[in-house]
Amino acid sequence: MIYLDNAATTQLSEGAWEAMQPYFTEYYGNPSSIYRLSAASKKAINRSRETIAESLGADIREIFFTSGGTEADNWALISVAEQYESKGKHIITSQIEHPAILNTCAYLEKRGFEVTYLKVNEQGLVEEEALQKALRKDTILVSIMMANNEVGTIQNIAALAAIAKEQGAFFHTDAVQVYGHLPINVKELGVDLLSASGHKFNGPKGIGFLYVDSKVKLPGFVHGGMQEKGRRAGTENVPAIVGMAQAAKEALEHMQERAEVVARLSSHLKKRIQEEIKDCHFHGHETQRLPGHVNVTFSRVQGESALIMLDQKGICVSSGSACTTGALEGSHVILALGCSEEEAQGALRFTVSHLNTMEEMEQTVQALKEIVGKLRGFRYE
Repeated sequence: MIYLDNAATTQLSEGAWEAMQPYFTEYYGNPSSIYRLSAASKKAINRSRETIAESLGADIREIFFTSGGTEADNWALISVAEQYESKGKHIITSQIEHPAILNTCAYLEKRGFEVTYLKVNEQGLVEEEALQKALRKDTILVSIMMANNEVGTIQNIAALAAIAKEQGAFFHTDAVQVYGHLPINVKELGVDLLSASGHKFNGPKGIGFLYVDSKVKLPGFVHGGMQEKGRRAGTENVPAIVGMAQAAKEALEHMQERAEVVARLSSHLKKRIQEEIKDCHFHGHETQRLPGHVNVTFSRVQGESALIMLDQKGICVSSGSACTTGALEGSHVILALGCSEEEAQGALRFTVSHLNTMEEMEQTVQALKEIVGKLRGFRYE
């Protein structure tokens, strides 16, 4: 199998798995209890929180563990909206956000909030002028993802956050695709809230975190006990928290070398596709992008069909379209870049990790040439 869908999830690292195991069988005490067995679990949570906080340049009191990026996004948007609605009911986001943001905004609209969905340019960037024009006196929150999960475009978060704060609005960023892959310092960026998910950087699934700047008075999101300073009730998933922290530690230690490997592999994949497959179009920013993302539309080819044929050859990638209610719908991200429905339906996303090899890139290109040729009715030589 050749796995090229690392934006969807990543392989759990051996280090993370080894770090987790004792907390399944040996140190299994409930962290909220007071005896020594439970103290080991509590200490593990505290150490993990310190690791995450240090990786962001944050204080340990600003890190809250969640079940993943989706919960963190929901918590950030809904709680800020509820807490600060007396100051205004206007929220700004972009058209290319993850469904965890877009669907939460839709929910808030039903609750009486007004949401502005900023357009992006053809490279997937939210332009500073567009945000400036959209801001109002009653804008309480701006949420722009740090890097897009489909096309990999990295936003100018520091500049956007500064604009929002000038108007007095809080700024949240979904950093699920970035954390663990590129350096992040929340204080330098000027963000008030940031979401991340463990399984995107070789940690376990079902765990993530929300960074909340100490000046943001965020209310509790899950009600019950006093876990997570009373803001997120429920017995902590200690093994997952430990595994995510270990994966974060490894990611930070090897970030530069991993990024170089990923960039070399993805650049080679893109170059080979450009040279050997006609009538293809790449999406996203040419340089301001995540190193492992390659999103490409092959004209006269339906992405879903190509995805299935690649899967039959043992190659895992993502399609730019989703099958809903029996009909293929083009990716909302590709459409927002100004592409046609046909182009959106023909998009394929390849996301490379440091665990991939150059041989896998070569095999993928050969498979693509054969599949695209078949779907177009001819064969590349």
